[in-house]
Amino acid sequence: MFGSLFILLILNVPIAVSLALSSVVTLFIFDIPLSIFPFTMYTATAKFTLLAIPFFILAGTIMEKSGISKRLINFANLVVGHLKGGLAIVTVLTSCFFAAISGSGPATVAALGNMLVPAMEESGYDKGMSAALLSASGAIGIIIPPSIAFVVYGVVAQVSIGKLFIAGIIPGLLFGLMLIVASLIVSRKYNIKQTGAATGKQLRKAFVEAVWGIMTPVIILGGIYGGIFTPTEAAGVAVFYGLIVGLFIYRDLKPKAVPSLLVESSVSSAVVMLIVAAASLFAWIITTQGIARDLADVLLSITSNKYGILMIINIILLIAGCFIDAVSAYYILMPIFLPILNIVGIDLLHFGVVMTVNLAIGQITPPVGVNLYVACGIADIGINRISKSIVPFLVASLVALLLVTYLPILSLGLPALMGM
Repeated sequence: MFGSLFILLILNVPIAVSLALSSVVTLFIFDIPLSIFPFTMYTATAKFTLLAIPFFILAGTIMEKSGISKRLINFANLVVGHLKGGLAIVTVLTSCFFAAISGSGPATVAALGNMLVPAMEESGYDKGMSAALLSASGAIGIIIPPSIAFVVYGVVAQVSIGKLFIAGIIPGLLFGLMLIVASLIVSRKYNIKQTGAATGKQLRKAFVEAVWGIMTPVIILGGIYGGIFTPTEAAGVAVFYGLIVGLFIYRDLKPKAVPSLLVESSVSSAVVMLIVAAASLFAWIITTQGIARDLADVLLSITSNKYGILMIINIILLIAGCFIDAVSAYYILMPIFLPILNIVGIDLLHFGVVMTVNLAIGQITPPVGVNLYVACGIADIGINRISKSIVPFLVASLVALLLVTYLPILSLGLPALMGM
């Protein structure tokens, strides 16, 4: 099963098709009725919680077109743009803000790239470095809530999505902080133009314009933890909030553009849900045929030490992230990891953050680093150039991963403080 999947991925067959075909081959080998194929795929997608995925995708698309991103960039630039390496800091900060709106790495890169990459190049940054920083910053999109990745993990591991959202806040900010440090170090070799400090009047005006975007995560998370609505309902609220802001407040979004936004979001949602459906069949075979148990026994035979297990799992996830997306990884690997985590006593909430940070790094590692390809298209550069420039940001991301892995308080502290 894993062999056929790997071959199909090497042949560049789409991940959903690869998962489905390798599963069907295995069904033949195990002489399992093919009727299990449509049944399993249907039951995997017919879940109320998964409605959050198309809604968050639609919300992110609306926010991207409604003018929120340019106002966030302008506000952040006025606050820190005058500092040495300020525009690099702006890139990370606005990515954190937009991550709290879109819940998607590629969406964050696409929304901010057309403005930030040319601005950084004009200020003296190398284009490859600018695109690489944007790619790495976009990865924060699946760590800081609301996160589509956390929704999928919560469904697969049966962990509270609300708790996952809160647990991802500090690790997401830490990830961003490590990227800021790396960008400031890299920026030393460039002759960066610095802008003058903004006046109080300019800051107030920029804040007033950006406040509608800043309020988006406040409304979403405040509503969830205030008991007003569930994470799934929050995604629907985010859609209507984005429409109100785009159509009636900023007026950058025109009514005639709404149908095309619906089509674009539907296509993106269909891609994700097809992967969920195909990966669920793959996961079902892993569980029911004892494959998960056998692979878990192999890992436990190497070491039963909790910290050693976490290191091995991190290595597996980093390698997997080079070839498959986060949604597929959750469905394929969680059935294998779950019995191990229970045996060695690793908290599933903590592990959800660790796994998501790993898969965020996967978005910036070749050959299938989706953020890299989005940034390449925006900056009009080749994958070789951005792959070289991404190295310092990859190192910074790995430092953040190690801290999140071995300091569980970074993930569990805030939920505990909130009585969760």
